[in-house]
Amino acid sequence: MKKSAPRLASIDLNLLVVFDAVMRERSTTRAGKRLSLSQPAVSHALGRLRHMLKDELFVRGPLGMVPTPRAEQLAAPVRAAIDGLQEALEPDEFDPGTATQSFNIAVDNYAAIVLVAPIVANVGKFAPGVRLDFRPSGTLNVLDLLDRSELHFSVGASDLKAERFSRTRLLQDEFVAVMRRDHPLSKGDPISSEALATTRQLEISSAQFGGETMGTESPSLRPKRQIGIRAPILSAARILATADYVCVLPRRVAIEIIRSRELTYRELARHPKSIETTMVWLRRLDNQPAHAWIRNEIAKAVGGLTQGRSR
Repeated sequence: MKKSAPRLASIDLNLLVVFDAVMRERSTTRAGKRLSLSQPAVSHALGRLRHMLKDELFVRGPLGMVPTPRAEQLAAPVRAAIDGLQEALEPDEFDPGTATQSFNIAVDNYAAIVLVAPIVANVGKFAPGVRLDFRPSGTLNVLDLLDRSELHFSVGASDLKAERFSRTRLLQDEFVAVMRRDHPLSKGDPISSEALATTRQLEISSAQFGGETMGTESPSLRPKRQIGIRAPILSAARILATADYVCVLPRRVAIEIIRSRELTYRELARHPKSIETTMVWLRRLDNQPAHAWIRNEIAKAVGGLTQGRSR
């Protein structure tokens, strides 16, 4: 026999707020702290909701509270409903000078190196009370966290085209070769694919760029790369400064890396596909005042980077 759904009027909506907090935190104790409730109060509310929905909703696991399939089904619509109510209660206008909101932003390695500092400077200038929490996207399930409103934006390389998300391109960047100033390839014409293939290269292991740097011809015709070492991006500057390696990186990353080292960068004779950075967010937040304001400030901060190039 099919179970009848409980009527909305019969549900204490505070129970759904508790459900959402437990879903986020996977812990009744942490959910209580989020809601300023005691752990027993959270457990009691969860028990009432379990009885009402006739489902366990969460079971204890080694890493915390594990949602049941029914809870997973409820999570997104409950979160969207709570967000909608919260947004409806917010002012129609956003005053950055007095705002104290927090924004959680996922960034990839490129965005962390090139974009975070200008964004912080631009937002801090007009909204000193706003808190920015940048999180490394490589360690996150970004789409899930955007859906759950755990993240406000994702900034980085993305080909996401799902209908529920909005996206805007922030900038494009081309690749260059970074090396010591006294490296054999540091002088002369732009570096050919053949010349690049005959030198030892540093490949970045912690970033999603640099894979298509041997030109635009068919992969079968490209010279084989000599990958001498793989290392995280944080190690690149010191490795390049102390050994005869070449590393192909986006231009703006190269500019940041050579600032404090005896390094330089060179153009490539054959230009690989550019790296593209986009900003992604939930479409339903398009017209939310605070969200729209900070999107605009991020775009302005990034726009300032496109004015000229320097070594």
